[in-house]
Amino acid sequence: MNRQTRARRQPPEARSWADAEAPTLDDLERLGREAFDALPEDFRRRVGEIRIGVAEFPGDDVLADLGVESEFDILGLFQGVGLAHASAVPETGSLPNLIWLYRRPILDYWAEHEETLGGIVTHVLVHEIGHHFGLSDEDMEAIEAAAD
Repeated sequence: MNRQTRARRQPPEARSWADAEAPTLDDLERLGREAFDALPEDFRRRVGEIRIGVAEFPGDDVLADLGVESEFDILGLFQGVGLAHASAVPETGSLPNLIWLYRRPILDYWAEHEETLGGIVTHVLVHEIGHHFGLSDEDMEAIEAAAD
């Protein structure tokens, strides 16, 4: 059992935060992959191949395209072809779908809410994928609940 697993199992008052460090880009990518792997198998199968990328913040081009004023207002982004737009035959040279997780906005959200970091990452993944695959909010809530 690693240090992070032990910390999770301890009640909050028993945790020592003295040596805790913020998760790195690699940590968040690993957490994203673990969260995706914990989603229901039928959902993952429908999604197909997907990459998870992590950046400190969304780029200026993303903020401009989405009309977002603050880089802290977007936690993640789906880039790729949603199920409704996918053709039966993959296009030559097309890249796999990609989910971006934005580290600093996610950590900021985590600091302001009473949710686990893993729960937030799962929520971002499901919602970014779900919106592009035409799922309802109720469908996404059911998928998140099944991942718990």
